[in-house]
Amino acid sequence: MSSPRSSAGRAARPLAALLLLAGAAHFARPRTFDALVPRSLPGGPRAWTYASGVAELAIGTAVAVPRTRRIGGLAAAGLFVAVLPGNVKMAVDWRRRPTPYRQGAWARVPLQIPLVWWALRVGRKV
Repeated sequence: MSSPRSSAGRAARPLAALLLLAGAAHFARPRTFDALVPRSLPGGPRAWTYASGVAELAIGTAVAVPRTRRIGGLAAAGLFVAVLPGNVKMAVDWRRRPTPYRQGAWARVPLQIPLVWWALRVGRKV
């Protein structure tokens, strides 16, 4: 039988990887993420793209490290809730794109629910 700590690590590693890859992508392809930034936010989209990339890298690192995993999991849950408006904006903006793109964009919206659950689970299992 596995210990709760090893179980937490198994759940945390892929979450950390997801966050670290997403954070790096904000710097590798910022234009893609600029389009997701709601216009109602102050400042330019690129600043928000870079700020969210830094947040994802920091949170991914926190999730990866057992000593900071609890706060990292909670922060990841908050991040996944915070990016929901960007996912809704993308779905609305893509309403005239071909069907597979529209479906993919709308699929991202409810996907936030299992991501939040996963992050909370990782944060609780320390």
